[in-house]
Amino acid sequence: MKPAEPTRPADALARQVELLTNQVGHWTPQRWAAPAAAGNTARSDLVHRLVQVLANLAADATAEPRRGVPRLENDLVLPDQLRVVAGDLVGADPPAPVLTRATAEVAATRQAL
Repeated sequence: MKPAEPTRPADALARQVELLTNQVGHWTPQRWAAPAAAGNTARSDLVHRLVQVLANLAADATAEPRRGVPRLENDLVLPDQLRVVAGDLVGADPPAPVLTRATAEVAATRQAL
């Protein structure tokens, strides 16, 4: 039996982040460097872009200035960065449409990988 889809926007975002981090959490540096299925961009670049998008949404929700998310030397930390930034976004308590957009961004990134 298929589990029910989350009904709260924050729960839906958390579920998509969990699915993505489970998908990529075991990747090696070579796998991160490989091109994504949807284009010539490295997988690591796509996930870092997603992290930045979520950070921007969190900054907007708290009326803080947008800041660049550092690109760390080791791509193996990208799932952790994603979890932290997604948690920051949920903690900012933005309106539901913002969380819905974030959820769509995560799902699109999963598909593109």
